Amino acid sequence: MNAKSAISKEIFAPHDERMLGAVQVKRRTKKKIPFLATGGQGEYLTYICLSVICFSICSVTNKKPTQASITKVKQFEGSTSFVRRTQWMLEQLRQVNGIDPNRDSPEFDLLFENAFDQWVANTASEKCTFFQVLHHTCQRYLTDKKPEFINCQSKIMGGNSILHSAADSVTSAVQKASQALNERGERLGRAEEKTEELKNSAQQFAETAHKV
Repeated sequence: MNAKSAISKEIFAPHDERMLGAVQVKRRTKKKIPFLATGGQGEYLTYICLSVICFSICSVTNKKPTQASITKVKQFEGSTSFVRRTQWMLEQLRQVNGIDPNRDSPEFDLLFENAFDQWVANTASEKCTFFQVLHHTCQRYLTDKKPEFINCQSKIMGGNSILHSAADSVTSAVQKASQALNERGERLGRAEEKTEELKNSAQQFAETAHKV
């Protein structure tokens, strides 16, 4: 089981939450530690996770109200378990900064009502996937005060472009299969015509031979 699957199972599933996406990150700038702070818990991995939780169906609207949140999860060195740290409601997200709209970059910033973090994703591709899911989730679940997405590539702003790519792949595969079947049908049709011609020729030959 990979880390993200383990986080989903260990951190979110027990609380009836569904993890939509996660990105492994490191800070771009070191966080200031108070002078009096004493020893920490050692090295750790950090993940920024996006999740939703659905509540009971409302009798009036017949819909399940949904609450989305962004959670910081850590895994400390020498441990196989994960620890839930800071959590923000999606409504608290004010700005998502992709840093550079002209190239694949792993850097990004998240601005909340009461916090601001500068991150570097494990890979630019992982950041892109997380941003697509985040943007799509904001469009789907937030009605007011959607966060501002700045310095982001156009492919990220598509939100569900991953789904479109998958759909395009399926469509392409279906078209190729259909074309292959059509070509096969044409070949079978030509073979049937050839067989019919041979059959007619044989019949005519037999009739001629019988007359002779």
